[in-house]
Amino acid sequence: MKYARMLMVMLLLGVGMSRAADSEPEPVKLIRSTADYVLQQIRTRKAELEKDSSGIYDLVQKKILPHFDFRIMSRGALGRYWRRATEAQKQRIAKEFQELLVRTYATTLLNYSDQKVDYLPFRGKRDDKRVTVATRVHSPGGPPVPINYRLYRTSDGRWKIYDVVVDGVSLVSNYRSSFATEVKKGGIEGLIHSLEQHNRQQRGA
Repeated sequence: MKYARMLMVMLLLGVGMSRAADSEPEPVKLIRSTADYVLQQIRTRKAELEKDSSGIYDLVQKKILPHFDFRIMSRGALGRYWRRATEAQKQRIAKEFQELLVRTYATTLLNYSDQKVDYLPFRGKRDDKRVTVATRVHSPGGPPVPINYRLYRTSDGRWKIYDVVVDGVSLVSNYRSSFATEVKKGGIEGLIHSLEQHNRQQRGA
């Protein structure tokens, strides 16, 4: 499977640079405030986190992942194969997808460097149920990279990220081909086994 694109996408959630304004829509505030908090923690605790990686895993688990809907992301990545999966299989796929993200994102955060992020003007209405928060990430020596976060509002008013689009490439769509390949080779159980095996290798088990 192609994990490099995902690693790049998730890293960029942690590179926000400025504080949210009170007048900003809630989805923009969510992206900014999460990024600001994570960055502040990494900057002040970097030596500690480099010595003991459990701290960075805990930070990602508690402060980043609650803002993602892995079931919707898994459903999008599986596409038409989602209907073939049992409820138990759907839960296992979402669980393994989440663990993959935790380890990939946590490892990458410790190598953070100070990119600059511009938040583009928000397009949409405040009562919209699905919105996109558009940003541009500037790195030294290269053109800005557009990073767009797709969010939906839950029935209780919270905002959840269900996709991230990097330079026109959707995270969910990017996984669809690799997930389909695994399903064609070994069915839904084959895909789950592949995800489990990757996560075990990352844990050193």
